[in-house]
Amino acid sequence: MKYKVIKININSKWYPEKLRNISSPPKQLYCLGNIELLNSKSIAIIGSRNYSNYGKRVCREFSSNLAKNNICIISGLARGIDSFSHMACLESSGNTIAVLGSGLNIIYPKENEELFNKIIKNNGLILSEYPLDTEPAKQNFPARNRIISGLSDGVLVIEARKRSGTNITVEFALNQGKDVFVIPGNIYSKTSDGTNFLIKEGAIPVTSYEDILQYMEF
Repeated sequence: MKYKVIKININSKWYPEKLRNISSPPKQLYCLGNIELLNSKSIAIIGSRNYSNYGKRVCREFSSNLAKNNICIISGLARGIDSFSHMACLESSGNTIAVLGSGLNIIYPKENEELFNKIIKNNGLILSEYPLDTEPAKQNFPARNRIISGLSDGVLVIEARKRSGTNITVEFALNQGKDVFVIPGNIYSKTSDGTNFLIKEGAIPVTSYEDILQYMEF
């Protein structure tokens, strides 16, 4: 592995307070890159792997503008909305954190290897609670999602089906006392039935990145 892995245990001064306060905090974090980002102002951006053009456009716009306002963007390096949020942040010279469901030497999905390297080279951070050589097993990803929400000050949902991993992250966020922001979607679009449902359930609808900045008082 060409990057140096930093291991931070729960008693370390570098361990983020936001994460220490959640239910079942990870006992250790394996990190590549800028660990100072662990305690930065941040918004998690999450959504569907099967995105629409609308979702892609909105994701890139929000991520880029939040990044320009010194908000760190947190996501999971997955296909779709996760990837676009990291990419747009980097293109705007912002800070981003990717949380993996595997060991740091196993990039998943493999197609995001270039993005993985760009995050580190641009002063971002890749982290995981799993030791090196841990395969991306299915059960790792719901557990990973509690870290994505736990590290953030708020969570933005771009697109989601009613039954999806995105909603697992939303549940974690609500249990952790985080604000959940949602982009309203086309009522005829399957990729928006989850987001529109969340709004009906009380999530905060937003139509511009300024809505988030004002609500969070960043």
